[in-house]
Amino acid sequence: MMQTWFESKVKYMKVSESGSESMVTENFLLDAVSYTDAETRIIRQMQQIVRGGEFQIVDIKKSRIAEVFPFENGEWWFKAAINLVTIDEEAGKEKKIKTNYLIMADDIKEALTRLDESLEYLVIPFVVTSLAVSPIVDVFPYNPEEAQIPDGYVPVGNNENEQKNPIFTDGVNPYNEEEQEDAPSEEETEDSDAPEETDDSAEEKPEE
Repeated sequence: MMQTWFESKVKYMKVSESGSESMVTENFLLDAVSYTDAETRIIRQMQQIVRGGEFQIVDIKKSRIAEVFPFENGEWWFKAAINLVTIDEEAGKEKKIKTNYLIMADDIKEALTRLDESLEYLVIPFVVTSLAVSPIVDVFPYNPEEAQIPDGYVPVGNNENEQKNPIFTDGVNPYNEEEQEDAPSEEETEDSDAPEETDDSAEEKPEE
């Protein structure tokens, strides 16, 4: 099943190590199957973090993170962007694919090392185009017991007929669909070009 990450921004009263309280707005990353599932899970997680205090879900959006690489130790989450160069066999030219990852590390040097280790499975060369500390403070992986799956919802990854992309661990590039959402499909284009049939055009005109 393809992972779908959601980024949630939450405003709440945070208690520091010294015991002082301050209002903060922090970003969290969750693996969920829908917006409803993501909202339900972040509320449950914040109830554990705040422990009876008030909090506000400021925003929930689908993240462009393709995969998360957690480690046993690391103070920060680093966001890395890489470019993969593949060959478009139909067009006969190179095609660049940009993908984002999240890595836990203590500094940028360690983050780069851990990124290289985590991407050893890639069968084609890649170039790291950016690497910086992410505003995300914590990541909550998928937990089936917490999932709130709407009735009739079928995750994309369960489609057996879907063609896989061998570049990614789960076989799917999560950004192709997102980047092509605004582009009309072939069926929509054909429908828009085709003349619309009406009852008048279907009936024969009587001879005068």
